[in-house]
Amino acid sequence: MMPASVAAGSLSMRVHHLNCGSMCPLGRRLLMGEGGWTAPARLCCHCLLIEGSQGLILVDTGLGTRDVARPGTLGGLFNGLARPRLQMSETALHQIRELGFDPRDVRHIVPTHLDLDHAGGIADFPAAHVHVYATELRAAQARATLNERLRYVPRQWAHGPRWVSHDLKGDKWFGMEAVRALPDTEDEVLLVPLVGHTRGHCGVAVRTDEGWLLHCGDAYFYRGEVDQEPTCPVGLRFLQWMLAMDNPKRLANQRRLRKLKDLFGDEVTLTSAHDPVELSMLASAASYRAQHPAEGFNTLYETAA
Repeated sequence: MMPASVAAGSLSMRVHHLNCGSMCPLGRRLLMGEGGWTAPARLCCHCLLIEGSQGLILVDTGLGTRDVARPGTLGGLFNGLARPRLQMSETALHQIRELGFDPRDVRHIVPTHLDLDHAGGIADFPAAHVHVYATELRAAQARATLNERLRYVPRQWAHGPRWVSHDLKGDKWFGMEAVRALPDTEDEVLLVPLVGHTRGHCGVAVRTDEGWLLHCGDAYFYRGEVDQEPTCPVGLRFLQWMLAMDNPKRLANQRRLRKLKDLFGDEVTLTSAHDPVELSMLASAASYRAQHPAEGFNTLYETAA
């Protein structure tokens, strides 16, 4: 049985919050709920860099150095609609070096799913094991529908990643199905299926110094969607519907996330992949804690409240 809360004396890990790809689609008011109708919005690719017991762990990788150097490989549709900024300084590889780490110490990558804006950096860490929910890996390799042929870019993993495929084994985390992504380490990093956006989309739960952090990937795009009275700009609602492989399951999993937040909000912090406000709040809180290690916080959001 997976732990349902943070246990006293258990191993926890320090987490760095990175933006590994800024996207600036037009229609700021539609996508962010404020600003001009034709002004560019700002979406991020929120990735986690975790200092684990045996090296570094990446949750999602955003866009990689090959994507920046050869943007045509991302496809005209993505480049034209998402309008990615494509800066080397935003790649996970560059930011890991800026933090003073050796990129060769990235031992594990745990993607929420394998969409092109989440898996582009996998090639920058060829020695890392890439831990994927088995359903997602099969979908990405098969690319059976037009939707999947557009969203998955095999060139991003043409180098032959060290895939580690995971199936569920009946374990639970806060009542939700889960499987340990790194079973041979002490690091508590779990895959929590939240399917709908893709066939095998997962959240990634991480036990941190402050409690559990659940990176929900693209299970939701806007922070208000996990409130008890959910809100979301109309453009983002449409975008999520358009991208979903199974929209009813996606919406059902959003309801599950709202229930999780309502029942266990003191123990679990939720974040998503593309909300820049969530990223800013979590990064600010992490920076403050690093500078004031003697102070404690009940949740990851407390310093930004």
